[in-house]
Amino acid sequence: MCRRHGRTFIVDEAWGSHLPFHDGLPEWGMNIGADLCVTSVHKMGNGLEQSSVFHLQGNRVDPAVLKAREDLLGTTSPSTLIYAALDGWRRQMVEHGKDLLDRALELAATARAEIGKTHGLWVLDEENTGAFDVDPLKIVIDVSGLGVDGYHASDWLREHCHVNFSLSDHRRVSAEITVADSEETVGVLLDALRTLSSARDLPPAARIDVPEPGELELEVAMPPRDAFFGRVEIVPTGQAVGRIAAELVTPYPPGAPALCPGEVITGPVLSYLTTGLDGGMDIPDASDPTLKTLRVVAE
Repeated sequence: MCRRHGRTFIVDEAWGSHLPFHDGLPEWGMNIGADLCVTSVHKMGNGLEQSSVFHLQGNRVDPAVLKAREDLLGTTSPSTLIYAALDGWRRQMVEHGKDLLDRALELAATARAEIGKTHGLWVLDEENTGAFDVDPLKIVIDVSGLGVDGYHASDWLREHCHVNFSLSDHRRVSAEITVADSEETVGVLLDALRTLSSARDLPPAARIDVPEPGELELEVAMPPRDAFFGRVEIVPTGQAVGRIAAELVTPYPPGAPALCPGEVITGPVLSYLTTGLDGGMDIPDASDPTLKTLRVVAE
């Protein structure tokens, strides 16, 4: 579609640094014709934090222009440790990637099968998500059958089983199997989930008003820069409907802003954010962490 309309095809493949190295994984962006692919090696690879890279092919994106844009955000003091880790990861995967991923895929298949046998738990896959393809190393587990939401399940597992899940939402938790895992670490994961399944002290699921997808598409009333740097005022959240946001408010996951500067605030989005926060949602960038107030453009 991008080619048909003469558009640049850019893929955000933050969690896909392992995809090029095994044919049992989804195709990575460059193999399906992306002009530019952005990958975070520190997520599913062995890089240090902040070791993200651009992959570039074809002539649609000028490398000099890309470098100029990156310079707007990049550091002038790059870490040689990050560069060394990236080079080490590259060599490891070229020489041993398939064997390492063979083992990881076997472990993930075992984990998925065992979790699927556990009372109250449901593992998402291609069939029940409707997705074109699914990375089998990312194990997304629906815990709503236990009467608990993902936020509280994740907190409970951390407190009682010392197991951290990478993401959680109003009904799911997510774990990743990587080339660093073993039968021992997968066993810890499975034991924790079985303990969760049999627990009798789980907090009840919070009521979170999840909006319809269309309700997250807000009217843009002014440019984000003008809204953020212009005259603002702080108002109680209950009085913010219809006002123009002057800050970024991002629930995580998914890590996509629900409110951006310049957008008109709506009731469904506010209800989603406030009930989500009460239910355990992480909103790291709000000016008021309690969401009792919001920054809006002054009238």
